[in-house]
Amino acid sequence: MGASEESVRDLLAANLRRARTERGLSLSELSRRSKIGKATLSQLEAGSGNPTIETVFSLSRALEVPISDLLDQPRGNGLTVVRSADVQVLRGAGVDLRPLRGIESGDAIFDVYDQQVRAGSRQDSLGHVGTEHTIVQAGRLGVRVDDREVELGPGDYVGFDARLPHRYTALAGPVRSVLLLQYRADQRLHASPAESPCLVETP
Repeated sequence: MGASEESVRDLLAANLRRARTERGLSLSELSRRSKIGKATLSQLEAGSGNPTIETVFSLSRALEVPISDLLDQPRGNGLTVVRSADVQVLRGAGVDLRPLRGIESGDAIFDVYDQQVRAGSRQDSLGHVGTEHTIVQAGRLGVRVDDREVELGPGDYVGFDARLPHRYTALAGPVRSVLLLQYRADQRLHASPAESPCLVETP
């Protein structure tokens, strides 16, 4: 079910409960690992919370699962068209993310996002599961990964281990980019319907 049929809030509520249960974690333990208050987690699982990019990335890091395991990206075959107007925006301190598509190829999984860094804003992340790839389409983007900084313009690319702390900054007006989050198949919490459940912990 796509984001136009079921809200990000509802998808996160169902997937968070399932992920936490399959990991065998209590709300208190997940709160400790994610640094998100127990009351906030309870609201998110009840579908009454207000998830942000920071919240989803913190849960991904604490549960060691891809972002798409929490947002339930559609993974169809054949022709797939995703209209920007039909996709709910996941907002953060400085970034708006629109989940577009999940792509599986062999042992690799890619989640595709339309990413916009708002003018004069920055987005910090403590790190999360996967490898991050960003291709700038418009604007000037400052990227800090651990203690290294680069500046990107239209057509430029950066890739890095997403477990490292990283930051995106809009340097001159808004920035439009494509974000790809890459995972190994064994990092997924849920197997496909034809497979048995996979609960492989990542190192």
